[in-house]
Amino acid sequence: MNDLLDTYSALLGEVDIWFTGCLVRHPNLIACRNGCSACCRGLFDITLLDAIHLKRGFDALPEPLINELLQTAARRLEQLSRVNPGFVEPWLLNGIPESDWDALMPEEDDTPCLLLSKNGECLVYDSRPMTCRLNGIPLIDVSGEELFDEWCTLNFTKDDPRLFPDLRFEFTELFSRELLLFQRLIHHLTGTIRNEVDLFIPAAVVLDCNKIVAAIKRLDRSAAEYH
Repeated sequence: MNDLLDTYSALLGEVDIWFTGCLVRHPNLIACRNGCSACCRGLFDITLLDAIHLKRGFDALPEPLINELLQTAARRLEQLSRVNPGFVEPWLLNGIPESDWDALMPEEDDTPCLLLSKNGECLVYDSRPMTCRLNGIPLIDVSGEELFDEWCTLNFTKDDPRLFPDLRFEFTELFSRELLLFQRLIHHLTGTIRNEVDLFIPAAVVLDCNKIVAAIKRLDRSAAEYH
């Protein structure tokens, strides 16, 4: 497991190198920095691979801080269970219809991420999910394919970043490698292959792999019975 997570950490490092290069080339156009938390609001889905990688970083925090954050995460998850009574431990999004996801993560939710410090810095910056590292700049593959054409309103306020070829990256290959690592993780945990298991960051903070595995196996059994 640790070797797999180390490999994923190296993959995330490649994303960091790309993003840092974008900052170096366009320092006056990109506001993103460690400590800028304008986008760290509300809830969004992350993969189980990201969740376990994040949990490894979370578990290295000082114990008093861990205990405080665990309580905050528990309260947040309780609120979500009240929104959708079917959304229960271990809080896998795959366990509920995708049509119900929007109610759990409404666009108007501006609740700060529970992993932000009082100064607005990420407490697990080196272990933050892939999504956090990619946010702020449109994701355009070196082939020219636009995989995500939105960007932070604090960036490129007078320019269209889609017109900057030096922002492009090998995103198609990156996401393929990420998927392979995710599939290896699921096979390691359950002996099966899945392409998607999603959680929220509060669920990653309280993550229990044994309960996650049991939930995935229940989903697999339900799918088999349905077919």
